Amino acid sequence: MARRALTTTAAAFAATAALLLTACGGSGDDTSSDDIKGAGDGSSRPSASASGPADSDRPDVSVPKDLKLVFDFDKPSDAKQAAALSDAENYVRALKHGIAAQDPDDPAYRFYSGAQAEQYAKSQIEAWVKGGWTVYGTDKYYDEDVAAVSDGKGVVVSFCRNQAEFYGKEIKTDKVIRTEESLDSYQRWRMLMVPPAGSSGVWKAGTVEVMGKAKDCRE
Repeated sequence: MARRALTTTAAAFAATAALLLTACGGSGDDTSSDDIKGAGDGSSRPSASASGPADSDRPDVSVPKDLKLVFDFDKPSDAKQAAALSDAENYVRALKHGIAAQDPDDPAYRFYSGAQAEQYAKSQIEAWVKGGWTVYGTDKYYDEDVAAVSDGKGVVVSFCRNQAEFYGKEIKTDKVIRTEESLDSYQRWRMLMVPPAGSSGVWKAGTVEVMGKAKDCRE
């Protein structure tokens, strides 16, 4: 199944972050989306901050019922950091939505991303589409850390991922491609969340760094 993750160095991440925060934000604000049969329940719906756009203004990021996304995060007390973490979750949901929709140009992930993060999501969806797989199982995210960058504008969100029970399913045969739990099942994600542009209220993922075989994330 498609578990390959894009990895960048910490130096490159920091350099890109500095560039992104001097810009006006992400791209691709189309809020339309494809419907997916068997959409999930409320746990897969987008989260919106009090100052952000209403749910009706955000794209559908629901996923099939046979995929469970688990975000075991504590909400930060700081409103900006809480909103950044919420939209980091939505970026992840949108990525899975795009895989389920089999659409590398799905507008959902573009709504929540810009720059490198958009290219990362597209490359992941393309890999799943090329393999003929869709998403299945349980995908867990936990152990979050949220911190403002030095200039106080952007927010860096990092968290662990356990994909030991997250599998690919062949679209043509419905066969689930199961894999054994190993160190490869654990990742550490780090995302630079770019502040809302104008009155949009949407925090966008500007840069995504995914580190595989994350020993510190092993549960």
